Amino acid sequence: MIIVNDLKPGISFEYENNIYSVLDVDRNKTAMRQMIVKVKVKNLRTGVINEISFTGGDKVEQAMVEKKKMQYLYDSGDSLVFMDNNTYDQIEIPKSNLEWEMNFLTPNLEVDVTMYENEILGVVLPDKVELQLVECEAAVKGDTATSAMKNAKCETGLEVKVPLFINNEDRIIVSTIDGKYSSRA
Repeated sequence: MIIVNDLKPGISFEYENNIYSVLDVDRNKTAMRQMIVKVKVKNLRTGVINEISFTGGDKVEQAMVEKKKMQYLYDSGDSLVFMDNNTYDQIEIPKSNLEWEMNFLTPNLEVDVTMYENEILGVVLPDKVELQLVECEAAVKGDTATSAMKNAKCETGLEVKVPLFINNEDRIIVSTIDGKYSSRA
């Protein structure tokens, strides 16, 4: 058990049958009242971010969330298949759990799969990934008064805005946080 006064960003805990990861903690103590601890958390099962208020001294159960380095192998229809790099065990994660992550997953990409008591919570992507362009608009000559951008489509189906000098079939670096173009590969 963890006393809520000791919570810090990065700690995972179980509360009301959900698993949360602490993002931020705000402690408020006045002279006449008990301490109020407001914890900004992310639900690791649903991805929802919200705030939970506790009274100072309350206790929550610590959750041991495990991260395993795994390699993305292929799309099997309604799920995605990952392989443990050490044991070569394969697991399948439903596509419905990885809608945003599917924009960046290419075969052989190494990711961290988060687990809690053998329940797969999700996938942690690298900050940036390299993707191949499959479609790219043509650049219009003279359209460079400002930092002009054009539409492009990546091999995973992700649509991004890229600078005019990027061509079809180029490889680019894309941020997995916001899905925006970062640089040419």
